[in-house]
Amino acid sequence: MTYDPQNIFAKILRGEIPCNKIYEDEYALSFHDINPQAPIHALVIPKGPYQSMTDFTAKASSEEISGTLRAIGKVVDILNLPEDGYRVLSNTGTNGGQEVPHLHFHIFGGKRLGRMLV
Repeated sequence: MTYDPQNIFAKILRGEIPCNKIYEDEYALSFHDINPQAPIHALVIPKGPYQSMTDFTAKASSEEISGTLRAIGKVVDILNLPEDGYRVLSNTGTNGGQEVPHLHFHIFGGKRLGRMLV
């Protein structure tokens, strides 16, 4: 599949759509999810045009990969999640439940999350 530059996260990265920013650096942007599924629900997206983890790990530079993963850690710290625990999740494709075709990581916290799959 070809990356769709009109997806909502691409528009957020270009500043065409506002977001409630948590953190930003040269590799990633993090913001609060507009439809939170937990008391704390943040997103972290790489700034490059990647659809999935497979696409990202095949095409991104080592700096982009490590920068994005470090951004996840920084957001966890900003949100004070390490003591209580949290979940990091990335959905891929239709069967994985991916809704926006831009690689993104959900960070959930603020309550006991329970099992991932029933």
